[in-house]
Amino acid sequence: MSEINISPMIDMVFILLIFFIVTTVFVQEPGVEVTRAPANTAHQLERNSILIAVTSTGAVYYGGSEVGVSSLRSLIQRFMQENPEMPVIIEADIKSPAQTVIRILEQAKLGSAKNIHISTAKRRQS
Repeated sequence: MSEINISPMIDMVFILLIFFIVTTVFVQEPGVEVTRAPANTAHQLERNSILIAVTSTGAVYYGGSEVGVSSLRSLIQRFMQENPEMPVIIEADIKSPAQTVIRILEQAKLGSAKNIHISTAKRRQS
């Protein structure tokens, strides 16, 4: 009686699985929905970025949990050590306090971020 040896096939499946896991870009979503202001100049940014959300009440979210503005500097510095060109994207609600957004901008600059963007919604052409 002959047998079919499937161990090489299992090895290949594991190698492909490892390849896809390593090459996948993981994005930490802010974890909260915000209503972004519309803009004519909105364009798509790369997916590998630091996303920070500001709600209408001024709460700051990163990675699904609320964080303090003062903790953003060390968080951004850690990411900048890994990739100095990684953009910081601030998703501010249309009714969020301007003072909170300005404080986040300051912390991002102090954290050595070079590419800082404000996320907007694409304005519909009429």
